[in-house]
Amino acid sequence: MSGHSRWTQIKRQKGLADARRGQVFTKLAKEISIAVRQGGDDPQSNSRLRLAVQRARDSNMPLENIERAIKRGTGSSDAAALTEVTLEGYGPGGSAILLQALTDNRNRTLSEVRNVFSRHNGSLGESGCVSWIFEPKGVMAIEADKVDAEELALFAIDAGADDVKVDEAAVEVHTQPQDLEAIRKMLEEKGVTISSAELLQVPKTLISLDEKSALQSLKLLDRLEELDDVQHVFTNADFPNEVVDKYQG
Repeated sequence: MSGHSRWTQIKRQKGLADARRGQVFTKLAKEISIAVRQGGDDPQSNSRLRLAVQRARDSNMPLENIERAIKRGTGSSDAAALTEVTLEGYGPGGSAILLQALTDNRNRTLSEVRNVFSRHNGSLGESGCVSWIFEPKGVMAIEADKVDAEELALFAIDAGADDVKVDEAAVEVHTQPQDLEAIRKMLEEKGVTISSAELLQVPKTLISLDEKSALQSLKLLDRLEELDDVQHVFTNADFPNEVVDKYQG
């Protein structure tokens, strides 16, 4: 599949969600709260909240945590203080990096992100410098050993999916953002278990890196993901399997 970055797959394979469960729950709670603040606390009429709650369930976030985050969004000063921030920059070897953050202090977040970039051979750029390389997509992941990948791909495309990517670990179904929920429902009605479904920024083109730059980029991306305010990190860097194995080793 053209324009597909393996970074989201790498994160799943490394088990970051399990290793950093507490941090993942904190980030999911922020997303739920700001979704409530912007569109109300009824998931039926608030598609962003509906998707955020589903992501939380996919990550096994306790129901009480979800309910607490919804309540926080209805009137808490904590939720009211949150601001959405998109930051852009370059990684080692010239790869594009796009970050989405939720923060109550833009200057703090900017400083922390800039510091991580500078420590890991990257650079924070101006607004718009790399965002044109990415496009919003709905992305669903299904464990490859639990489905007939070819049959799933045919059904997903017939259901309206834009593209399907198959590798040894997962099948990824890409949709238009507005079609994500409907296609997920169709797949689940067929008995398909969805591991995750979210709105992501997918690169239109990829850049190949040499081994040194690729290893440096993986470290940079990891450090950015670890920042509390950062919700998502996207890149157009292409990581060969052998480099990923070396980094994880």
